[in-house]
Amino acid sequence: MNVEVKILNEMTAQEWCRLAEERIKVFVVEQECPYQEIDEQDYQAHHLMLKNDQGDLVGYTRMLAKDDAHATFGRVLVLKQFRGHKYGRQLVQATIGETKRLFPDKVIQIQAQAYLKEFYASFGFKPISDVYLEDNIPHLDMVLD
Repeated sequence: MNVEVKILNEMTAQEWCRLAEERIKVFVVEQECPYQEIDEQDYQAHHLMLKNDQGDLVGYTRMLAKDDAHATFGRVLVLKQFRGHKYGRQLVQATIGETKRLFPDKVIQIQAQAYLKEFYASFGFKPISDVYLEDNIPHLDMVLD
C-alpha cells in the first residue's frame, strides 16, 4: 500500500472529484445522511489517500488542525470493494502517523462514530465525551492517549 498526502491545490481536478465522489457515496448515500459533505474544512485539510500497488484508491481520510492544542482527522473511509481486508487498520495507522508528522505539537482528538469506539480504542484512543448525535448518527469524542 502507498500513502499520498496532498492539500487541495496540489490535487488534479480528477483526484479531487474522485475523492468527493467516494465521500458522498459513503457519508451521504450509504449512511443516508443528507448534509454538507464537502465543506470549508476541505480547503485547509491535508487529504490522505491510501492506494494499492496498481494506483487504485483504497481508502481516504482528511487531517487538519482543530485548534491551538489539537489536531483531528475524519471522513475515514475504505471503498466498498476493498472492505473486509483490514485496510481500515492500515488507513488509520497511516493517518495517525501523518497527523503526528504534520502537527507534532498537537494532541489528536477525533469525533468517532459510536459503533467504532473499540476499533479506535485499539489504536490508543480514549473516550472523552458521552455519545451524542451528529447528523443523526451516534458519535463520541476520543483523544489519542
